[in-house]
Amino acid sequence: MFKILVKYIGEFKRDAVLTPVLVVMEVIMEVIIPIIMAVIIDYGLESQSLGKVVLIGFAMIVAAMLALWFGVESGRTASSASSGFAMNLRQAMYERIQTFSFSNIDKFSTAGLVTRMTTDVMNVQQAFQMSIRICVRAPIMLISAMVMTFMIHPRFARVFWW
Repeated sequence: MFKILVKYIGEFKRDAVLTPVLVVMEVIMEVIIPIIMAVIIDYGLESQSLGKVVLIGFAMIVAAMLALWFGVESGRTASSASSGFAMNLRQAMYERIQTFSFSNIDKFSTAGLVTRMTTDVMNVQQAFQMSIRICVRAPIMLISAMVMTFMIHPRFARVFWW
């Protein structure tokens, strides 16, 4: 079934591939922000240097803005890819319905066909959009958070790797 549906992505492959990349970049920026906060505490406040605090704080603002931009762009590309996918799927369904014989048309009600072309396609569209965003975000967030944790406190790595 997946192979059948993938061919309807069509000219929206670029957005479908770009969305997970943008989500990964968003997650990386979000995980870096606490690291920068730790740097502010460790180096800026410890040395009581306002200049260091401001400079590192500016880096944290830049990371937050990048995370926001990556998040907005991933939402935009996911929306474009999923709506284009749904458009292609509806078009293919419409073309297929046009090939039905009169006996097939009598077998399927018009209301049922309209429901298939609207509600069912919309559900597939939403599933596609969530799969290219959320199904990528969760594992990457887990992996990057664990990597950052092990970088900060290597003793935590011994707990997980007995």
